[in-house]
Amino acid sequence: MESTLNNKSVSESNISQEFPSPVYVSQRNKRAREPNFEVDFNAFREEMKSMISSMFAVQSNDIKKIFPTLSEIQISNSNIEKSISFLSAQHEELKRKIDLMEAQAKKDKDYITILEDKLEDLQRVSRKMNVEIKNVPKMPQESKEDLINMVKLLSETVACKVEKRDIQDIYRIQAKNKKEQTKQQPIIVEMSSAIQKADFLKMAKSYNLRHKEKLCAKHLGIKNNYMDNPIFISEQLTAKGARLHFLARDLAKANQYKYCWTAYGRIYVRKDDNSRIIIVKNEAQVNSLMNLK
Repeated sequence: MESTLNNKSVSESNISQEFPSPVYVSQRNKRAREPNFEVDFNAFREEMKSMISSMFAVQSNDIKKIFPTLSEIQISNSNIEKSISFLSAQHEELKRKIDLMEAQAKKDKDYITILEDKLEDLQRVSRKMNVEIKNVPKMPQESKEDLINMVKLLSETVACKVEKRDIQDIYRIQAKNKKEQTKQQPIIVEMSSAIQKADFLKMAKSYNLRHKEKLCAKHLGIKNNYMDNPIFISEQLTAKGARLHFLARDLAKANQYKYCWTAYGRIYVRKDDNSRIIIVKNEAQVNSLMNLK
């Protein structure tokens, strides 16, 4: 019995240990604390204001440091602008002067051309009665009388008699340098009239057309190793005229012009019998005609 009680006590004690009695004491649950957003925002705002103020302060200091440099740059830019304006004004002034000089140069060039044409006309007139005989061998101790006799013999050959009284002057062109002294310088014959000159040239040309043996040194009375030298008779041209005649002959050969001749100091070319006669006035004209193939 006692054993049973003891066992029971032990059993109850175990039960009470394994399953404690519930506590019926009521406890109040605490309410969670809500965050204070207004306080946090104010703090954040103050912090941002402080940061911005600091940034502005730093920038203000930087600007104060930069400002003198900016002022110097502005002054420098202003000086550069003034310099550019000055240079631009100088450029315009120089351009104006150059334009004036070019205009004056053109006027001067035109005036020089007019003077050259007048000089050419005067030289042409002074040569209007002159005959030029080329490739004539020079005789030892040659005199004017020797030259006159040569022309008289030549005039008899071509059937256009020229007397001493018909010759106003006669001379051989002087060599310009030692190199030309070895050459046979042309003989210039100044006749009494342009008509006589024209007749003499016409008859000399006719003789060469009619005879197989062309005019040569022996027709001037020269009897030596050079007696068979061909001679060439033409009117005396100016330096410009001689140059144009040379170019005109090249033009006639290159472009197959049928005629190229001189008359009273002027140069003429003609393509064929049906073409117009062209007076050659300058080298530019010859070049232009050369391109018209």
